[in-house]
Amino acid sequence: MATIAVIEDERELAALLRTHLENAGHTVLLAFDGPSGVALVERERPDLIVLDLMLPGFDGLEVCRRVRRTMVTPILMLTAKSTELDKVVGLELGADDYVTKPFSPRELVARVNAILRRVELVREHSRTREGDEPIVYPDLRIDPVTREVVSGGRPVHLTAKEFELLRLLAANPGRVFSREYLLDRVWGSDYEGLERTVDTHIARLRRKLGGPGSPGDRITTLWGVGYRFERREGEP
Repeated sequence: MATIAVIEDERELAALLRTHLENAGHTVLLAFDGPSGVALVERERPDLIVLDLMLPGFDGLEVCRRVRRTMVTPILMLTAKSTELDKVVGLELGADDYVTKPFSPRELVARVNAILRRVELVREHSRTREGDEPIVYPDLRIDPVTREVVSGGRPVHLTAKEFELLRLLAANPGRVFSREYLLDRVWGSDYEGLERTVDTHIARLRRKLGGPGSPGDRITTLWGVGYRFERREGEP
């Protein structure tokens, strides 16, 4: 199944979650504070992270922020707080879902499995759409073979890097990509330029795709995290 990192300072709860997740067939790695949690994730590259909001060292929001600098690993956040602001901040930093304490371990396992299923569907979708087949939305068409882009019914001329950014984002709707990941994927791991290069290219890409209400609006910014391509309501 999956390798899951549980970052939780309540050791009894962490052990309980490990038992339930292992019974569901997963491999579980534990960390009990923010710094060791980040180190664990960077070292082991798990398939999913279960992350407590309140941690010693630094909190779960900071863990989420640091992880999202280089990884798109799905994150399920645990929080004892129930205010809308706490949930929104976590989601804006890149968490994929949250569970409010107290919760049933069975509920958490079900949430974990649901996230993993969604990730696998996105990967399967991505494997298909990042091939040679055109990527088609009602207002946007991207042809990887001819490298032609049509936005809102009009052809758009993109540079090579702009095209690759758009192709990667549009082939993975809803997935958040950090600036570091985009630099590595589009510019190459040996690129030594600044992260703001991504921001500059994204800004130009949005302008070329059109004004308000155009496909350019589909490329949204998650401040401190990165970028994602949004589906419109009613699209599969």
